[in-house]
Amino acid sequence: MSKKGNSSIIAIVAMIFLFGMISFVTNLAAPIGNIWKMQPGIEGSNFWGMMGNMMNFLAYAIMGIPAGKMLSKYGYKKTALIAIAVGFVGVFVQFLSGIIGVGGAIAGLPANFFVYLLGAFVAGFSMCMLNTVVNPMLKLLGGERSNQYIQIGGSFNSLMGTLTPMLVGSLIGTLTKDSLIKDVNPVLFLAMGVFAFAFIVLSFVNIQDPEAVKGSENAVSPLKFKHFVLGVIAIFVYVGVEVGIPGTLNFYLSDSVNGAGMDPSTAVAIAGFVAGTYWFLMLIGRLTSSVISGKVGARAQLTCVSAVALVLIVLAIILGNSSTVSMPVFKGVADGFGMVQVPIAALLLVLCGLCTSVMWGTIFDLACEGLGASTNQASGIFMAMVVGGGIIPLVQNAIADAVGYMPSYWLLAASVAFILYFAVIGSKVKKA
Repeated sequence: MSKKGNSSIIAIVAMIFLFGMISFVTNLAAPIGNIWKMQPGIEGSNFWGMMGNMMNFLAYAIMGIPAGKMLSKYGYKKTALIAIAVGFVGVFVQFLSGIIGVGGAIAGLPANFFVYLLGAFVAGFSMCMLNTVVNPMLKLLGGERSNQYIQIGGSFNSLMGTLTPMLVGSLIGTLTKDSLIKDVNPVLFLAMGVFAFAFIVLSFVNIQDPEAVKGSENAVSPLKFKHFVLGVIAIFVYVGVEVGIPGTLNFYLSDSVNGAGMDPSTAVAIAGFVAGTYWFLMLIGRLTSSVISGKVGARAQLTCVSAVALVLIVLAIILGNSSTVSMPVFKGVADGFGMVQVPIAALLLVLCGLCTSVMWGTIFDLACEGLGASTNQASGIFMAMVVGGGIIPLVQNAIADAVGYMPSYWLLAASVAFILYFAVIGSKVKKA
């Protein structure tokens, strides 16, 4: 194998590893939101509980396009190293929220809550930059197998997404007003350790930027392509769906009063495991897609999964708590693994993980079709639209506060309906 070939393989492996980092840090927000919901001044508000997630994704709106320009100016390796360093700082600030401002209040909210939000915002900058590096790198290096590489990276991303809510849920245990952010310090320490390790390893990896990066700043604007514009909207709503399904489900199952009505002593641990199961099914879906993508096109995959997801979400809304089903979960350190009864809506929403698993890769692949050297600019715009992962779940939980958890999922049903439209009609290549 040539030296160039070896470099490409190392670069692909490095990008797949960074895919996992993105999910690990991003998925801390929703389960940690359960702790903030119990604090004085917040006390049960799903809206404020989801605010950490919002801050994480808000960073994408600010950093998305600049991150694309950084990629063109500094290259993949330097951009990735900067992103990792920023990620370490973001997680460290979240850790400090358990020390600074504890017991104080600002505008009626816990003072240390604002420290946490700052940390989530900084971490979001890191996730945006990493996403900007990972996707075009795999797209350009993969050639005809680009979607397959993106799905493999997504599989590792899902693995980390599976473990994060499970770890946080088990650390919180029984959710009470005495639950504190410092209860999840072990996970924050682990995140900082992974960032430090990744920085060291990547420093010694020789990553050669693909030729397509050169001159990309002078390329035709991808916004001149109608299919790309529709793809940008599809990414906006998709990330909202991907985050909103398990994030709100976590709140729903953890809420013993207004939610699923589960035993409060085990509800949080069970909720974390059920939400983690959603990410595990995303892992299964991405692994499956990585195998079949050579034979089944991105458009066919996206059409199928968006149609099925729409049916599952609508059924979950309609059936709600009407019946229960058994699911294997981790009930806590004392009780270990076992079968528990959860609302049928929870199972239906968890199954959506199989569908959302391939949406990112297929939407990105279809939207970037025919863009050539404009791919880097496209990636920056894509990253700005990832803010949908903060806005849509925040709006969804405001709806949940007003009318209930299950009716809030109509917002996600409408979002999936647009993705289905993009797959069938909007993804056809044409200029605006």
